[in-house]
Amino acid sequence: MADGSSRVVYAALIGNALVAVSKYIAAALSGSSAMLTEAIHSTSDCTNQILLLIGVRRGKLPADETHPFGYGMEIYFWAFVVAVLVLLAGGAYSIYRGVSELAAPHPINSPELSLAVLFASAIFEGVSFSVAYKQYKQVVAAHRTPGQSISLIRFIKWSKDPSLYETLLEDGAALAGIAVAAAGIVASAYFGLFRADGVASVLIGTILVANATAILVATRSLVAGEAVAPPVLRDLRSAVEGHPWSDRVADLATLHLGPSCILVAVTLLPGAGHDHQVGHEIERRLMATDPRILEVLFRLGVTDTPPA
Repeated sequence: MADGSSRVVYAALIGNALVAVSKYIAAALSGSSAMLTEAIHSTSDCTNQILLLIGVRRGKLPADETHPFGYGMEIYFWAFVVAVLVLLAGGAYSIYRGVSELAAPHPINSPELSLAVLFASAIFEGVSFSVAYKQYKQVVAAHRTPGQSISLIRFIKWSKDPSLYETLLEDGAALAGIAVAAAGIVASAYFGLFRADGVASVLIGTILVANATAILVATRSLVAGEAVAPPVLRDLRSAVEGHPWSDRVADLATLHLGPSCILVAVTLLPGAGHDHQVGHEIERRLMATDPRILEVLFRLGVTDTPPA
């Protein structure tokens, strides 16, 4: 995984750990269900980052006989585990807590403390989100054409780095959860709407479940094996076009072996299958286009023209 993405994970982990501790203290003192579910939310985020770091560590293992192209795809497995076991479980429990609170609502103690903790949490989460957002902008800028705009939603769909898009989604969901929790506490403590605290818990749990679903959809395709993003494929094709031997290239197929590892398979038309000079030039141009390309494989294609 790229160094920038590693910084995103560590920044999120540190911020979420500080936030989780403060939320648990506030939840114990105030008795707020929304504050407790926010603490669970932050704990889930901490666990997410730890599991992602395990995936990063596993993904850096050297290639061996059973994994000749390395273990880079381990990060996709751990990202999938995060969405299934952590976010879905945390979301389900948060919804359960909210429903229980709706059945037996009670007033909140020390709402000022809870709101102060939420305000501090918003600062921590905002800093973490800004780090991830900055990295996202850098990645987009490296591959977009002048005048082209790549939205955040499209980036998440195209991204091959779960550590980055998961952090973006988690921090965005955390900020939304903080806003919901604050609204629930204010409505309960200052307007006497005691059930608002339980409603906020249910909404926070729903946000967690929605976040898990989005990560599952994005990561499932990566686990199955996914090609590079369209802008990257465009750059690779441009690297081999417009040259005397470009008409020999019948096809380019790509596969992400991890966030920072790409395998490229080049299909050459007959007559070029054993042309080492052509192959060397194609490999050089492709690897110069994107440093993540780990290996370029060549295969001989066929034409529809029958032999004379």
